[in-house]
Amino acid sequence: MKKLVPTSIVGSLPKPAWLAPPEKLWSPWKLEGDQLIEGKQDALRISLHEQQLAGVDIISDGEQTRQHFVTTFIEHLSGVDFENRKIVKIRDRYDASVPVVVGEVARQKGVFVEDVKFLRTLTNQPIKWALPGPMTMVDTLYDDHYKSREKLAWEFAKLLNEEARELQDAGVDIIQFDEPAFNVFFDEVNDWGMAALERAIEGLKCQTAVHICYGYGIQANNDWKKTLGSEWRQYEEIFPKIQKSNIDIVSLECHNSRVPFNLIELVRGKKVMVGAIDVATNTIETPEEVADTLRRTLEFVDVENLYPSTNCGMAPLSRDVARGKLIALSAGAEIIRKEFGM
Repeated sequence: MKKLVPTSIVGSLPKPAWLAPPEKLWSPWKLEGDQLIEGKQDALRISLHEQQLAGVDIISDGEQTRQHFVTTFIEHLSGVDFENRKIVKIRDRYDASVPVVVGEVARQKGVFVEDVKFLRTLTNQPIKWALPGPMTMVDTLYDDHYKSREKLAWEFAKLLNEEARELQDAGVDIIQFDEPAFNVFFDEVNDWGMAALERAIEGLKCQTAVHICYGYGIQANNDWKKTLGSEWRQYEEIFPKIQKSNIDIVSLECHNSRVPFNLIELVRGKKVMVGAIDVATNTIETPEEVADTLRRTLEFVDVENLYPSTNCGMAPLSRDVARGKLIALSAGAEIIRKEFGM
């Protein structure tokens, strides 16, 4: 990125109501066949336009072509049964009906490659693309084959690396791996989770990011946050490992959270995607509120490594609220640029 303090979103934006029921996760498609393909591309165009109008610097797809940030990737793998589902507790927080691993997992073809190629034809701006991280994939299904979270994570890491290499070749500038599970299973992160993520980024020449947050603004996540006390210090458990890794960018939650800002010091030297937009409220931040969050991080991250972003995805929000938050994010970043004479 040549532009300093470049803005981006973490992942999802709300989908148009004609494509999927709004303001919900795992929202089913309203279209089928060729109409669904065309509808996804139209939604991708709209998502791009919304980001550009708001002044977002690093473009993403807004996850318009996927129902869910994890399971859509898994849908395209062999060895996974989506018909006979099981109920599991995701992130030790809430029950969900998930697919079952019934055999060796394999990737038959690119999952998002055609979507990337299409988006690249629409813009010359840098593109960031999100993939689920290996540990979070393991935590979002039922394993009836490998019988080992670690073994399954390593298999997923290899498949993610194949996908990431093709996305890079198709024109992606930053590949972000979403690992909310890193905020819960600290021992596993340190034993094998970080190593599996390193396997997923192996050989990539584009920039890489890991996104670790406290989840979408859904009730189960909001209830969990209430149990975490006056300070949320989960990052303290995993940042030292990340700091030593080959990951270029760390994406974290800041605004309206109880994360102590000084924990960012633990990843000094990395680029930091600072979550300056709260996705768990319909209240639209003011540009000055965004700028204040960013200022508070600058004691712990050099301004050239500051990447303002959202705390998490915005799929559960209304389009009007999401649009307002994007505008505030860009305006807040511009305040910081002016203060630094950029």
